[in-house]
Amino acid sequence: MGIGLIGAIIIGGLAGWIASMIMKAETGLITNIGLGIVGAVVLNFILSLFDIYAADAWLPQLVVGLVGACLLIWAWRAMRGRS
Repeated sequence: MGIGLIGAIIIGGLAGWIASMIMKAETGLITNIGLGIVGAVVLNFILSLFDIYAADAWLPQLVVGLVGACLLIWAWRAMRGRS
C-alpha cells in the first residue's frame, strides 16, 4: 500500500519546510508545501528517465522531495539574480 494523497501532502510539506530552512528561504507554509510537492514530482520524473524510482514509502519520498525543493529554491534564486 502506498503513502496516499494525504501522506504525500504531509511529506511534501515537511520536505519543503526542511528545504526552506536549509536554503534559508523565507517562505510560508503553503509555499513550503508547494515546493516540496513540486520538487518531488519534478525530481521523480527526472529520475524515472534514468529508470530510477523512489520507493513508495515515506523516507525515499521525503529525500526526493527535499532535494527537489532545494533545487527549486536554488533555481528560483538563480533566475532572480540572487544567490
